[in-house]
Amino acid sequence: MIILGLDPSLSCTGWGVIRSEGSRLSHVANGQVPTDAKAPIAQRLHRLHDAVAALITTYAPDRVGIEEVFVNKNPQSTLKLAQARGAVLAACGGAGVPVREHAARLVKKAVVGTGAAEKAQVQAMLKILLPGADVAGADAADALAVAIADAHQAG
Repeated sequence: MIILGLDPSLSCTGWGVIRSEGSRLSHVANGQVPTDAKAPIAQRLHRLHDAVAALITTYAPDRVGIEEVFVNKNPQSTLKLAQARGAVLAACGGAGVPVREHAARLVKKAVVGTGAAEKAQVQAMLKILLPGADVAGADAADALAVAIADAHQAG
């Protein structure tokens, strides 16, 4: 099974593709989709949509795992995150790929063993779980963690 993990953000959406065969996981690809902060929001959202649609075409995932929205102290940041999630979810829906959402704490627990893990702990475990993977950055690492959590979720 091919799983595309997504860590949506208006500034830089991370993505990671893994192959899950039983309990065995292997790295396929990962990267980040940055957007130009000076561009109008509609163009930034369009870029995210098109980039995720292209990833789906390229890697043909069986399903997508995406991090659930969390509420920031700044309502404007939460709104921008929700808009980015909407753009990437629309790309998944347009391609007919099933999507499962995962809470950040459960992603950390699936990868590290505790929901209170720090980013550095998650990144260290990625090196163990996906040996040889050249991770493109923090957002890509988060997306790979989401894909791993999705692979571990029954169903």
